[in-house]
Formats: sequence, structure tokens, C-alpha cells
Amino acid sequence: MSKENHVNYDYDFSSTDFLIYMWNKRVPLFIVSFLAGIASILISFSITPKFRSTVVMFPTTSTSISKNLLADNYSGRASMYEIGEEEQSEQLMQILNSEEIKNRIIEKYNLMEHYGIEPDSKFPMTQLYAEFSSNINFELTQYLSVIIDVLDADPQIAADIANDIASLVDTVYNRMLKQRAIDGFKLVEKEYNAMVINIEELEDSIDIIRSLGINHYEAQSERYHEALGRAINENNIKAQRIFEEKLAVLAKYGGTYTVLRDQLQLSVQRLSRMHQRYQEAQIEAEQNLPHIFIVDSAFKAEKKAYPKKSIIVIISTLAAFLLTLITLIVAENIKKKVKA
Repeated sequence: MSKENHVNYDYDFSSTDFLIYMWNKRVPLFIVSFLAGIASILISFSITPKFRSTVVMFPTTSTSISKNLLADNYSGRASMYEIGEEEQSEQLMQILNSEEIKNRIIEKYNLMEHYGIEPDSKFPMTQLYAEFSSNINFELTQYLSVIIDVLDADPQIAADIANDIASLVDTVYNRMLKQRAIDGFKLVEKEYNAMVINIEELEDSIDIIRSLGINHYEAQSERYHEALGRAINENNIKAQRIFEEKLAVLAKYGGTYTVLRDQLQLSVQRLSRMHQRYQEAQIEAEQNLPHIFIVDSAFKAEKKAYPKKSIIVIISTLAAFLLTLITLIVAENIKKKVKA
């Protein structure tokens, strides 16, 4: 084919013509793609490599620890030893994304300096949080586990941050629950102590009446009346006077004794039930059990995870090739229109 025929070839850009067109334009396409590949290689070497560390964990159930451990008739479906469900996993994600965890990690590892952000720059905190979000991510998987994924130029720091975030989950959880549990325990403790004092007062009052010889009103009343009857039948004046005096004491203090005794029995029963609540509230206020199950802890990575030089080179080269091809096609169409 002559050069003239090559120049005047009219492309309609069907599949065959498109391949012919690319072949005829192979020189500029190759040059641009080659230069883009070389540039992407140089750029990839200038990017600071980062290492990835990951923690995989599951949330625990939100069941009451005290009832699980102490209650004899606990009928709750969930056990404290079971893995949580979707609701607990979503709650865990909220905890991980809390400002408290972010700020503690930022402060502990001095991430402002670590990420090379100038405190005097225009928006230092915005830059810091953006860098934090790009390097530290949390993911809820289809299995309801939660992944903490940390990228950092220092592999040991990446592992330490991931493990510290997992540890901080329990700190935040316990802080949220602790104050409410302590307030609840104080209310139960106040009621419990009041009931103990009331029982002690009832026992003191009953002891005073017992010192008068009343130990069991119903049985003593029955026996004294029987003894008085026999004394009357036997015309035993002295015995008759003794039992009349005892019955008089029973008549005077027996009613009070009965009321106090019944109150004491009810109070002791209430105290027994309250003691169960007291123990449960105390456990809730003092417990520091973990709220997560760690499946995999983070460790120091040996190979960098970012950047992937091969992917950068392939994507950059392909993008340059396509952009050059589109540019040539557009230029070809513009020439046709100009000539027309």
C-alpha cells in the first residue's frame, strides 16, 4: 500500500477499522504509554510505603452480667459467654468511630507530628482527622465481626495502634455503663441499709418484750390459760395469782409482740430479696469484664501493603494509552470536519 493510500484511508471505526487505526497510530500510542509507565514507576518509588495491621473481633452480648452469674431463675435468652448479634456489632462500630477513641489515639501517638502536619497550618485538625480516617478504618463484615485496619509507615506503630483501639473499646464501654451502674448501686445500697436498720430496731423492741417473759404469745397464752384453769379447780390461790399476772402481761404486751414479730418476718423476707438485688447491683458497679472477643490481634507486618507499584504502573499506563487514543480519534474527527 502506498503512503498516499495510507493517509487517505477513510476510517468508519468499526471493530476492524478500530484495530487498524490503533495499529497505524502505534508509534504515538507506544511512546505516550511508555513514558507514562516510566513516570508512574518513578512516582511509585517516591510514595512512602505503608504497612497494614489488622484486628478482628466480635462483640459480646449485652446481657446483664450479674443476672447471668447470680440469678437462679434467670430466663434471659443470651449468655454472657456468647457472641453478640447485629445490634451489638453496630453498637461496636459506633464506639470505634467515637471522638473519645480518636482523640486518645491521636494524643498517645502524637499523630499530628507523626503525620507531618504543621500545627500552624490553616486547618490542622481537619488535616489530622482526614489523615486519621485514610489510615485507620473500621469494617463490619457479613459475619458480624468487626475489623480494625491500620496503615502506617512504621509497622510496629500500625500494630500498636490497632491493638490499642481494641483495648479502648472496653474502656469506653465501661465508662458509659459504669456511672449508671454506680448510681443504681447507691440507690439499692441505701434501701438495703435502711431495711437492715429497721430489722435491728424491730429485734431490739422484741428483745425488750421478751425480757418481760413473752417468747411465743400464742403458745404461752394457751398454756397459761390451761394452768390457770387447773389452779382454780385445785383452789391453788398462789398459782392462780401467778398465772393471772402472767396473763395480764400477755394481755398488755402480747398484741405489740405479735405485730412486731410479724413485721420482723416480713422484713427479713424482703431483706433476703433485696440482698439478691444488692449483690447484682454491686457486681454491675464493680465489673470490668471485656465487651469484645478478640479473634486476631494485630502484629508487626513484614511486607508493605501500600503502594502496590505494579497496580499503579498498570493503571497509569492504561490510562495514558486510552487518553492518547481518545485524543487521536477526536483530532481525526476534527480534521475531517475541517476538510469538509
